[in-house]
Amino acid sequence: MTVVAIPAYEPDHRLVDLATALHERDPSLDIVVVDDGSGVASAPVFASLEAAGIAVLSHGANRGKGAALRTLFRHARTAHPDAPVVTADADGQHAPDDIVRVAREVEGSPDAIVLGVRDFRGDDVPLRSRFGNAVSARMFAVATGVRVVDTQTGLRGLPAAALPWASRLPGDRFEYEAIMLLRSARAGFRILQTPIRTVYLDENRSSHFRPLRDSLRVVAPLAAFLASSVLAAAVDALLLWLLLLASGWLQGSIAGARLVSASLNFAVNRIWVFGRRRQRAPLRVELARYAALAAVVLVANVTLMTILDALGVGLVIAKVVTEAALWLAGFLVQRAWVFAHARAADRAPVKPLVLA
Repeated sequence: MTVVAIPAYEPDHRLVDLATALHERDPSLDIVVVDDGSGVASAPVFASLEAAGIAVLSHGANRGKGAALRTLFRHARTAHPDAPVVTADADGQHAPDDIVRVAREVEGSPDAIVLGVRDFRGDDVPLRSRFGNAVSARMFAVATGVRVVDTQTGLRGLPAAALPWASRLPGDRFEYEAIMLLRSARAGFRILQTPIRTVYLDENRSSHFRPLRDSLRVVAPLAAFLASSVLAAAVDALLLWLLLLASGWLQGSIAGARLVSASLNFAVNRIWVFGRRRQRAPLRVELARYAALAAVVLVANVTLMTILDALGVGLVIAKVVTEAALWLAGFLVQRAWVFAHARAADRAPVKPLVLA
């Protein structure tokens, strides 16, 4: 048995149509819906679902998609402890056949999260959807090294083993799904992708996704990494210039600037970027890891800057080239090792992307 979990906020008849179609295609699916504070106007929709024997959970007030998904996951773990869960949207944008296909995929992949991915090409795709996915997909690839075709898809299959982990993830609204993807590989889950139909109804007006506000929520986990690195780089560059002006000693100026900027970067990453993580490593462990990384980066930084200076490259250009060469490697090591979760599952090696 697979549970189909549908968070719903102010749904219309399309939710009833979807539930009916799913039951016709596969009666073994257990469909569960969360009324996420929809109000009186949507009461007939939920009444129709309950009359059809579909479980409807309720939030007294709107709490957001992330909170609704966690409620659904907890219900699934209680009602069907060994069953995988497929999440789907309530607005009719996921075809019943695609939902069933994702269910079959996740049933056969107990160590993977299955994504139903859309093709964003074509004139019928709204501009805001095409642009939003292009930006988030590229940022996701930079942050994780994994290429995901559709980072915004709400059609996902989670194996039973992933539900306790997913129930603890932070984020109450649309950012929750981005956080899930960002942390899935580190938690030991493969990402499988299977193509689905691209369905947009009335230019996607039924979606409750607010382009500006919710896009900021989605990219916030990535932006936090980037902002911290930019801040440290700016401090490093300013101190390098000041120390070099005062002393005229390139190598000593690089070391002094790096020591201050690295300390700032560690503090910001630990308090702000990773401040909400549970079961993290002790401070002394993270500090030791970061110090080891900083030492390696320092040696590489001094070496590259010295070589470029000897070649007659200007200080500004040399600094930009050096930082560009070292930033991505340092960024990925911080994400995967320095601030990694203490749990064994989160220390599992990242498995390669598999396209279903």
